[in-house]
Amino acid sequence: MNMDFMRGAKAIFAAVVTAGMIGLAAPAFAQEVAPEQLALARKYIDLTDRGAVYETTVVETGVRTMQQIVQQNPEIIDQTNAAITKVIEEYRGRKGELLDQFARVYALRFSMEELQQIVTFYESPTGQKLALANSEINTDLQRVMQVFSGNLQREFFAKVRAELRAQNIEL
Repeated sequence: MNMDFMRGAKAIFAAVVTAGMIGLAAPAFAQEVAPEQLALARKYIDLTDRGAVYETTVVETGVRTMQQIVQQNPEIIDQTNAAITKVIEEYRGRKGELLDQFARVYALRFSMEELQQIVTFYESPTGQKLALANSEINTDLQRVMQVFSGNLQREFFAKVRAELRAQNIEL
């Protein structure tokens, strides 16, 4: 298949997906949500934020920034470290902004009754256990997906190659 065609097809696919996402997301965020519903959704977020997603993301961003700057400017490692520490401190009090946005997403997707059922579950011993285990479970699931994807890639390629070979096309 022509490489220009493939690039064009990928570009069209990306544009369609992006347009679809924008089309779906924009009206959802424009909707009004009752404060009680938003508060219930935020309670769910607070009950399940065991991985400290905000803090982890800020620290990981700091580490990547440090690597990027120090790789090109190793002589300013101490100054860069101090600057990154200062900037991380600036973000310390802003966790609520992100979690409120998460809560809004849930409030738009679930009714008050559904959110209450979700919160009730996560307040139960089983729900608390699930919330605690989710981070480790997600890591395990990512490993499973990596193995699956690697195996799928090799198997899929072999099958396509066999199909082409059946048409007297050798790769």
